[in-house]
Amino acid sequence: MRYNLFGQGNDVVLLVSRVLLAALFVLFGWAKITGFSGTVDYMAHVGAPAPMLSAVIAVVMEFVVGILIIVGFYTRPLAVLLALYTIATAIIGHHFWNMTGADQMANMINFYKNVSIAGGLLALAVTGPGRFSIDRK
Repeated sequence: MRYNLFGQGNDVVLLVSRVLLAALFVLFGWAKITGFSGTVDYMAHVGAPAPMLSAVIAVVMEFVVGILIIVGFYTRPLAVLLALYTIATAIIGHHFWNMTGADQMANMINFYKNVSIAGGLLALAVTGPGRFSIDRK
């Protein structure tokens, strides 16, 4: 028998978790859509392979997958996919090991934030979306 800390509220906590984890992606994905040429330039600046394709992938992963996780559609596989994407963006976009000073610290913080977010996404993949999701309908 599993101990249930929140009782019937687990589904509410999972909904809040999905919203909180994905909000960041949706907000920044929208910014990437509305400033797409700047997104492509940024991808080239950080050395992402095929900057135009990388920008399209970033928009799809952040905006589209973020929304799908919020509504709870294919939550488990998409959470794993988004976790892998988040680790990849940490490696590509926040290579603090090649930096010094304030840039190194800022990028190290963002690198490990990405790693932490990926951990939350993997936990969501294990737990599933909860009752308040399209997956449960």
